[in-house]
Amino acid sequence: MKEQKAYIETHKERFLEELKELLRLPSISADSQYKAQTMETAQLVSKLLKEAGANKVEICPTPGNPIVYGERMVDPALPTVLVYGHYDVQPPDPLDLWTTEPFDPVVRNTDIHPEGALFARGACDDKGQMYMHVKALEVMVQTNTLACNVKFMIEGEEEVGSENLGWFVSRNQEKLACDVILISDTGMLGNDTPSITTGLRGLSYVEVKVTGPNRDLHSGLYGGAVANPINILAEMIASLMDNKNHITIPGFYDDVVELSAEERAEMAKAPFDLEKYKAALDLGDVHGEEGYSTMERNSIRPTLDVNGIWGGYTGEGAKTVIASEAHAKISMRLVPNQDPEKITRLFTDHFKHIAPDSVKVDVTPHHGGDPYVSPTDHPGYRAASKAMEESFGKKPVPVRSGGSIPIVALFERELGVKSILMGFGLDSDAIHSPNEHFGLFNYYKGIETIPHFYKHFAANA
Repeated sequence: MKEQKAYIETHKERFLEELKELLRLPSISADSQYKAQTMETAQLVSKLLKEAGANKVEICPTPGNPIVYGERMVDPALPTVLVYGHYDVQPPDPLDLWTTEPFDPVVRNTDIHPEGALFARGACDDKGQMYMHVKALEVMVQTNTLACNVKFMIEGEEEVGSENLGWFVSRNQEKLACDVILISDTGMLGNDTPSITTGLRGLSYVEVKVTGPNRDLHSGLYGGAVANPINILAEMIASLMDNKNHITIPGFYDDVVELSAEERAEMAKAPFDLEKYKAALDLGDVHGEEGYSTMERNSIRPTLDVNGIWGGYTGEGAKTVIASEAHAKISMRLVPNQDPEKITRLFTDHFKHIAPDSVKVDVTPHHGGDPYVSPTDHPGYRAASKAMEESFGKKPVPVRSGGSIPIVALFERELGVKSILMGFGLDSDAIHSPNEHFGLFNYYKGIETIPHFYKHFAANA
């Protein structure tokens, strides 16, 4: 709508400055020393929601970080959209790989974002994408074009597994009642190739500890006679994959849903340039499970990855020591029908089974989540498709994502509604990595597109 685009153009600099204000707050949920800043972020989100036009806003306490709830109810007879997002962010480490300070947002031009991209931790995941919805609300309120009711649920623990979101949702089902959930915590194929995410992988995340001797030992006096936990851990991890990059945990693939040849052929129609993919990551070649394409490996196939590994002496210079302990964090991305609790149990049993008697093994489960597939014949998907086609000028491609949003399956169980994953980030935006950024084109295009979703959903729900 012309009046909406005109309003965005008039206020775009303010929209950007407000987002920068959010990004300056280090709301790192994984680190307790940032608890005060995380609370401050929740308060700022609440303030910005009120200013955007929400006529009811609450900061709802949980056993962990609070959830910011807001709503603007137009007419009980109209459909209701529940917007989900999160205000917490990943730790910025390693700091020395950032070109600029992670919590001092700056705009720089890049090859992919010639019109500029905003660099900061949380710029894309998820403060920038969450804030598109807040500004879209303002646009609709100020232009008198809000076509249905809207509710917001913005949490502060997504990056640590949304531990208390289920607690909140189960206690607030009436408050959260809606017809569809709209989420922008995903991406699209490209600025010239809009897409809608129709599937997410699940997650099982564990931490392992291998213990050998009861103290660190001199590697000259004891080397060769006592098990080295770091060596043992490396061998155990290496054994979890075979030479075809197939996971060797017994029972791991039992529940995996294999896509038909027709479904795989349909997936292959999505635009993908392997050479550009390798060049963007500075890779000589790709790597993964034999028999599957790169797009299939990172969407419809389960994976096992070491996210961190440590033990012994890692400081400057040399210290000849056999460490008492070695540690690793391991994540497994899961596909439809795989149960994260079952996978965690299978991993634990197997990892302990393959350990030699010379060491002790502990496995500590962390957060997990179920896989999710969103139907393309749902009114919410059709509304998202029409909205993106209206703003981008071309019909979006349905794609499955390799990422996980564990709470999406929870929403369907607790609230009985589907989630639509309409994200505007790009794979190149370096989420969870140094130099995370979000294109200004993407930010403003999201604000432009979201009101179209409300219009089409209200007309067809």
